[in-house]
Amino acid sequence: MRSFSSLFTAVLCATCYAAAPALAQQTPVKKPATPAATPARPATTPPKPAATPAGAAKPAATAASKPAATAAPKPASSAPPKPTGPPLPANMGSVDFNTRYRNGKTLIDQTRYELAMQELQPLTAPTTQFERAPEAAYLYAVAASRAKKWAEAEQMLNLLRSRFPQWPALAEALFLQGQLSFEQGDFDNALRVLAQVPADRLATERENMKAQYLPRIKDKATFQQLLQAFPQEAALARAYADKLANGGWYTDADRPQLDQLITQFQLDRTRYTPRRPAKKSSYNIGVLLPFEFNDTSWETRRRNQFVTDLYAGLRLAQDSLQREGRPVQLFAYDTGADTLQLKQVLALPEVAGMDMIIGPVYKSGSKILARYAQQKQIVVVNPLSQDGELVLDNAWHYLFEPSTATQARQAAEFAYNRLGGPRTAVVLYEDTKDETSFGLAYKQAYEALGGKVLQLRRLNSDVEESVTAGFAGVDLKTLGHLVVASDGKQAGPATFNALKAQDARIPLITYASWIENNRVGLSQLDARDVYFIQPKYLDKTNPGVRRFRQLYTQRQNLPPSVFAFSGFELLYYFGSQLHQHGPAFQQPLANGGPVSGAVFQGIGYPGGAHDNQYVPLTKLERLETEVLNPVSGR
Repeated sequence: MRSFSSLFTAVLCATCYAAAPALAQQTPVKKPATPAATPARPATTPPKPAATPAGAAKPAATAASKPAATAAPKPASSAPPKPTGPPLPANMGSVDFNTRYRNGKTLIDQTRYELAMQELQPLTAPTTQFERAPEAAYLYAVAASRAKKWAEAEQMLNLLRSRFPQWPALAEALFLQGQLSFEQGDFDNALRVLAQVPADRLATERENMKAQYLPRIKDKATFQQLLQAFPQEAALARAYADKLANGGWYTDADRPQLDQLITQFQLDRTRYTPRRPAKKSSYNIGVLLPFEFNDTSWETRRRNQFVTDLYAGLRLAQDSLQREGRPVQLFAYDTGADTLQLKQVLALPEVAGMDMIIGPVYKSGSKILARYAQQKQIVVVNPLSQDGELVLDNAWHYLFEPSTATQARQAAEFAYNRLGGPRTAVVLYEDTKDETSFGLAYKQAYEALGGKVLQLRRLNSDVEESVTAGFAGVDLKTLGHLVVASDGKQAGPATFNALKAQDARIPLITYASWIENNRVGLSQLDARDVYFIQPKYLDKTNPGVRRFRQLYTQRQNLPPSVFAFSGFELLYYFGSQLHQHGPAFQQPLANGGPVSGAVFQGIGYPGGAHDNQYVPLTKLERLETEVLNPVSGR
């Protein structure tokens, strides 16, 4: 059996060192001559003490496994259910504590974290005399952290530390508690907890963890406070110096402190010399999109219509900036549908000379381009992704869209401050990666404000029984509000049926796609307190929207899609940032707030965020859409 330290080192090493005729008439598309960090995860093996106390058994090892979201059991269908994983351990809920302990380890190995918590919790009660209670408590905290149940994990670790202060493996519990604080953005507490780990224990792992999480600090003020509290923390100093020198944060006022950090911590001055590109009269922007010009089939052109629309919107924004005296030059490259062609494009020397890059649209390519952006220190803007994980720990990578987690946080804040009534909620979310992220982020944000999410349930809207089961046992009449994060056609009708069955009139928060769902009448949405998360809301009466629609239709002979509007807004906003601040505009972006967009309701990246932080919340009033959280000013 490997020790905790060697197993965790292995985990850390693995995680830290990780088209159209219209276009043919526009800027020529160039083709090549030939064609990010995830947090370290705690070990599932209870840490092995240097010496086992008398009367205590040594904990056994279990394999590492990936996090799983809280899930409601899916109902059985009419056909016999097919096995979906390894069988559950025998004797679940046994009165024998040793059996439950073994079950808990097995369930963690199977990524059934909530079941593991249920098995292990009785073993940790203060009244129990179970000899492996500290190991059970540690495993419980591991399971809770994997399920992103931060409060439960934190509570158990505090219990472990208070009841068993002499436990030989307490260093590993402190290490895990430090990671929990990092995950929740409590950097001060994380550093304080890690400082309690004995100097000769987990030294390399602690430094790797700090290097992993400290770059996620998004604003200067937090860094300054931490540097005052931990003036001898080398990892903190390196992270801040890197933000200043290579993250676009540097201003002339930062020179004395940067020099002091370089001297105090003996940093490589050449590496930490700020890149200060001079402002120019015109900027070059690379557009890396899968145009797929080599495939002229009707199916490909139809599938890629969104790329054509996006690029046509970029072209119109280029014209608008030109008329305003802020010229930008677009250089389009066909990246194809695979990463091989993207890598060949990035090998071209001219791409490294771009002032900004837009693209790509597929996730695999986004990860490659994110690394390229960081190496070359060129701002890259992803035009369509809502995956906030893509821009973690990367000062040069932005999402034009708000991430699903940001949408959840904004909706939770709106619900807590504006809906009134009992501050309780039930959140149902679709069984997908994005909606899982939404559900977990909503719960965390709402409860951080003081509310309570009573149920967090996953559903599959393609299975009628699953949608129905999502509402099973929920008293809707006494609930503060309901959240349904699903674009599924079945989700809307099932939700209204459940509300009607209980004669409940509670507020409902959901996606704006429900407005287009032909199984849900607009009158139903209007008659109830239904609030929509609608990042791409377009006000048809807005002069900018009307003007863009007119110009686009004149040029393309068809009305603009939402992708065309996105292309226009993206380039108009970021092209303006280039002319105002130059190519390293991260700090000015962080210092500003959301502003009204040229066509959309708003856009902004305050506080060092790297996905759009403005999310319109709308409601139908007399069948007209009303924005409930407008932004003003540009």
